[in-house]
Amino acid sequence: MTHISLAMVEIRLGVLVLLGLGVLGGALGAWFFQKIKVPQVVGYIAFGLLIGKSGFGLLRTEDIENFGSFTWFALGIIGFLVGGELKIDTFRQYGKQFIQILLWEGISAFLIVSACTFGVVFWLSGSVPISLAAGVVLGAIASATDPASTIDVLWEYRARGVLTTTIIAIVALDDALAMTLYGIGTSCAEMFLGQGNRILHHLLKVLYELGGSVLFGLLCGGLMVLLLRYVYQKKERMLAIGIGMLLLIIGVCGAVNLDVILVTMSMGMLLINRTPHRSEKLFELVRSFSGPIYVMFFVLVGARLGIGSMPWWAWTLVALYVAGRSTGKIFGCYMGARLSGATETVRKYSGTGILAQGGVAIGLSIMASHHLGDIQITDNISLGEMIVSIVTATTFIVQIIGPTMTKFSIRWAGENDRNITKEDMMEKLTVAQAAIRGIEPLHLTDQIASVVQRFSLGDRLVYPIVDADGKMAGTITLSQLKDILLDSDCWEWMVVQDILVPGSKVIGETASLKKAMVVLEETGAEQLVVLDADKVPTGMLDARQIRKAVERERLNLLAVG
Repeated sequence: MTHISLAMVEIRLGVLVLLGLGVLGGALGAWFFQKIKVPQVVGYIAFGLLIGKSGFGLLRTEDIENFGSFTWFALGIIGFLVGGELKIDTFRQYGKQFIQILLWEGISAFLIVSACTFGVVFWLSGSVPISLAAGVVLGAIASATDPASTIDVLWEYRARGVLTTTIIAIVALDDALAMTLYGIGTSCAEMFLGQGNRILHHLLKVLYELGGSVLFGLLCGGLMVLLLRYVYQKKERMLAIGIGMLLLIIGVCGAVNLDVILVTMSMGMLLINRTPHRSEKLFELVRSFSGPIYVMFFVLVGARLGIGSMPWWAWTLVALYVAGRSTGKIFGCYMGARLSGATETVRKYSGTGILAQGGVAIGLSIMASHHLGDIQITDNISLGEMIVSIVTATTFIVQIIGPTMTKFSIRWAGENDRNITKEDMMEKLTVAQAAIRGIEPLHLTDQIASVVQRFSLGDRLVYPIVDADGKMAGTITLSQLKDILLDSDCWEWMVVQDILVPGSKVIGETASLKKAMVVLEETGAEQLVVLDADKVPTGMLDARQIRKAVERERLNLLAVG
């Protein structure tokens, strides 16, 4: 019994060490890559490569498999947050553009990669059926785009605009298109190889996965709308119910073979459109919770990328796959955007913004290896093994190139640093930009009678007190006057100096509004006295003025956008 207990402790310690190593190392890797102007997601993946199959081997294959449920959880959160970006009003305005761009970029990548693969495999095997099978399967996989790393870059660089909206919509819908093409491609491949005539079976299976995923996600979203009515005021409870619901949904998806990303994306989309005010708070909580999960997810992606010793012809196919897929995505986005009347920015840069390839492609390649593992291309490699190796190698390359190209796309379009949150605005704006000016201070020798009159005629809760040189000497608040308000006899002989409090409820003009809000919360003050560099009172500030300044800045950004 002791032995079992010790073994259990060792296993748990191992998992905790790996989690700690992954999150800490991934965060440090992201910090380093950000310093050299590379998206942070590349740093996560690079650290995963370092400790995974292609590096020191600290994360073994069995360790990565043990984190399988964690990976699905991360994908579920990604799908949920992506769904929160898909608003019906946006689809009403740009829906036709999204669909045309999606079909053009997906099918273009499919056709080009299929043709390149057919040529290489036919040169190797001399078999048309095997070459066709390899072409349609790899072509279908090439149509997939990785939503996780693409969305991570958009959030990292705070992108907002028509290009950003288009990229989010495309990577969200691309999962469904890739699964459809894969279902058709796999059934065609089996027909080419004489393994059956089951195209209808595969189409029904794809229909079940897509339709069932969307329907299940909408039902869960409806349930979450009802729950939010009762937990809206409690942040901790809202987060617990949101994460609990996601965990439950992801577990059910695995049991009944539904697509995790589509289910959670449908749930998020329903929430943001049915109850936007309440759900935005939930999305904000989930996003703040998800940071370490994202880090570990991408570290596992990097650790899983073990390429090994591939023959030279396979590397030729890898190069053709990457070039053909990139060409198809860029050309397809341009044509779809042009035919649908999209803006020039979308025409030029949407293709380079969706080059990343990740978990969906790897998952489809593993499924393909189960269907086509018995077909030999050469004496040393089967068709299934070739597909897994090619997709793994191309994912390794494209996960380095893709996020960087997404970053450049939004910068070329001028859409970076435009999705500024209220916290960002409060950090950016200074007290001087929100303060109320023209507040006449009190003097040490002023009688209490005049002070009472000032408070009764104005709406101020605190006044600054200055000395003979005009410098800040302290403050006086309405609450300090309460004890002497009933004794009007003392108003004529008492002066301000008798009841002043040294000014702790003050803030400098150059301080950020975020710091001012912290001071308001920590001191319990309702208003702060604003001082210039010489400690001379120049105005007043309260939470209402902070909110007004933030809203004014937000409207200015929207006007510019």
